[in-house]
Amino acid sequence: MTSKDRILAALNGTPADHVPLTTWCFGFPAPEHLQWETNGRPVKYWYSKRLEHLHNLPQPWELEDEFKRTEAWLSMGIDDVLEVSVPWSQEPEATYNDSVIPPGGPGGDARHPVMVRQYETPSGPLRHAVRRTSDEGPGWPLQPDCVPIIEDYNIPRAVEHAVSSPADVPVMRHLFAPPDEEQRRWFADRMAKMQTFADQKGLFTQAWTAFGMDAVVWFTGTEGAVMMAMDEPEAFGQLGDIVAATDYARTELAATTDGVDMVCQRGWYSSTDFWSPSLFDKYVYPHVAELAALAHKHGKKFGYTITTGVEKLGPRLADAGVDLLFFVDPVLDGLSVERAKELFEGRVTMVGGTNTLSLCSGDMTRIRDEVKRALEVLGPTDRFILQPTDAIFPDTPQEGIMQMIEAWKEYR
Repeated sequence: MTSKDRILAALNGTPADHVPLTTWCFGFPAPEHLQWETNGRPVKYWYSKRLEHLHNLPQPWELEDEFKRTEAWLSMGIDDVLEVSVPWSQEPEATYNDSVIPPGGPGGDARHPVMVRQYETPSGPLRHAVRRTSDEGPGWPLQPDCVPIIEDYNIPRAVEHAVSSPADVPVMRHLFAPPDEEQRRWFADRMAKMQTFADQKGLFTQAWTAFGMDAVVWFTGTEGAVMMAMDEPEAFGQLGDIVAATDYARTELAATTDGVDMVCQRGWYSSTDFWSPSLFDKYVYPHVAELAALAHKHGKKFGYTITTGVEKLGPRLADAGVDLLFFVDPVLDGLSVERAKELFEGRVTMVGGTNTLSLCSGDMTRIRDEVKRALEVLGPTDRFILQPTDAIFPDTPQEGIMQMIEAWKEYR
């Protein structure tokens, strides 16, 4: 079986020659014997096109690198997947000016420079201000030298979030808009190249098309999102609808494009760390159900990422039509593989079973035991993919990865 065959088997609940193992690379240090050069430069860390449009990486990650990473993992027996991120646009009527407030300056921060992006749009102005701080170290994404509307690291560094009051909500429809014609052409070209390679190598391709509540939290900040949902539900619902409209357009683009096998939605900020089940049902569930139905209409699978609160919210995601659930995490989320089987067997394909913290622990017995237990309990469901939650990072030791792979090969 090819890697794609195994993953499709897991998605469809049919037997495969063995349980697949996948990983997400988020700056993983390249094993020395698998390193390569692109455009004359060594590729020291591995990433994914899942991160495109979201992060400022410390080295370019070309499409050629995406292909070479999959070949490297395949050479080790791992069932890697190709990933692509669908872009979004800003309306041409929206303009902006960038500036920097020095440390201690009015409206700034006592210790750090503050980068400011001031927008002018048909719905009014908007100010977005973020501290410029030091970077995390080799392999980790770098802070941009400006303030993009979407960047995970904006949240803890923000001085003023993009949406700081209900009056800012209408502005966001100009700043987070469906892909324009140029972006649609770019995506068609990208997918044509990826499909050719995927067909040659027998690879599964997943497109990241929707942000959902992640975008809301990027725009408002964590506390701002929760408080707006409680105190300004009409404005909060309007912001969610703006995000949903662009998510729908991005998902439709991917779902109608040849070569895409599954469309995926981020849900890191849709968990019970932020939302009660009742708020989840009100603000998240309807949009997830709409996107899952759209994907299924065009013959695609639909994947969703949520790393905590899965025991409570996972069944609702299954109700919404989610085909594949990232993640079943026995470490940070405390969801045992036995309980996951009880909740989801026959309903969704489960991904997880171990955690990157385990790979970092240096405890080889712990790693082997987690892998063995996950494969023994979830493997027989025929709807399980082993993957360390949620990615392997610059500080993930190669020894932990190799121990996981060895245990997988022994017990799969």
